[in-house]
Amino acid sequence: MDRQQPLLGRAALITGSTSGIGLALAEALASAGANIMLNGLGDRDEIEHIRTRLTREHRVTVLYHDADMTQPDEIADLVAQTHKAFGRLDIAVPNAGIQHVSSIEDFPVEKWDAILAINLSSAFHVIRAAVPFMKDQGFGRIVNMASAHALVASPFKSAYVAAKHGLAGLTKSVALEIAQHGITCNAICPGYVKTPLVEAQIGPTAKARGITDEAVISEVLLAVQPTKAFVQYEQLAGLLLYLVSDAGASVNGAMLSIDGGWTAQ
Repeated sequence: MDRQQPLLGRAALITGSTSGIGLALAEALASAGANIMLNGLGDRDEIEHIRTRLTREHRVTVLYHDADMTQPDEIADLVAQTHKAFGRLDIAVPNAGIQHVSSIEDFPVEKWDAILAINLSSAFHVIRAAVPFMKDQGFGRIVNMASAHALVASPFKSAYVAAKHGLAGLTKSVALEIAQHGITCNAICPGYVKTPLVEAQIGPTAKARGITDEAVISEVLLAVQPTKAFVQYEQLAGLLLYLVSDAGASVNGAMLSIDGGWTAQ
């Protein structure tokens, strides 16, 4: 094993990896030697810049697939094309997610449907397509990007909380099915990370609660994290690298909190 690149020769797929947490995870896996299939939204020129930068800096193969996470057939093609390109699929990280903040009585039905599709059902479709390849190899690491909201709830986020709780159940069920095939399935449950998704929640939350943006950060977001600090991308990446390593082989079906103590309360 190459100590500098312990994942050399591995192939990883990360959905929602053109920005935010997903991009940070892709960067971490590439730095460890894994070939990467990116997926996500954004300007095509910017995505191509990301792809070429990761390829150049980490000397791995980085590709991009524009599968829509609301379309099962496109997700299946994303997984198939990843395996075809790299000849294997070792690491699958269903990470794509969206958010909407609203009271339950005003929650738009189309937002509910989209959040369930992208935050929960897309993970099912990725895993369903990836597991046969992983079984054939006798190796696989599935790491769902869940949330503290997979374990506890907050008001005005009914769809997100429902989807993440569902992802917890999916993680545990899959873990039991694949436990004897050299595959693990776990979920990382971050507290608040200052991502574009979180930043986009600040204004709507302020409106829903009738407070200022600054008060949302101090009194709503970081109020629940005893450390009073946002979780950092590097900390999430470190946990992911542990889970996909040989050292993490016996961690299976776990919901791993990384939330500054939020869910310990």
